[in-house]
Amino acid sequence: MLVRVAVGVILRADTVFIALRNSSQHQGGLWEFPGGKCEPSESAETALVRELKEECGIVVTECSFFKTIAHDYGDKQVELCFYKVTAFDGEPEGREGQQVSWVAISDLSAYQFPEANQKIVSDLMSMV
Repeated sequence: MLVRVAVGVILRADTVFIALRNSSQHQGGLWEFPGGKCEPSESAETALVRELKEECGIVVTECSFFKTIAHDYGDKQVELCFYKVTAFDGEPEGREGQQVSWVAISDLSAYQFPEANQKIVSDLMSMV
């Protein structure tokens, strides 16, 4: 079964907002760019706006499609729709109790991300 996920690469100057996945989640204990599952009839951009409000407490005011990555973890297949979020209202926080951090894009390689996120990490680091 394929799980469609909308993901926000929340940017501020040369930093990006990341969150630590709960150890009970799939790929738990790894860092991620926040987001969540798309509802069956929901566009990825609509899901992104909804999920970032629920998970991080921000209202997205400007975003652009970045990249889609399909990945098979063996136990789960995901299609990740990444968006660059460049403007928002509010200050992102861990609304679900997750540890969060603003990190320098150039330091992303120091954090462990799920395998499906590695291409995004590489792409971001090559832009700084």
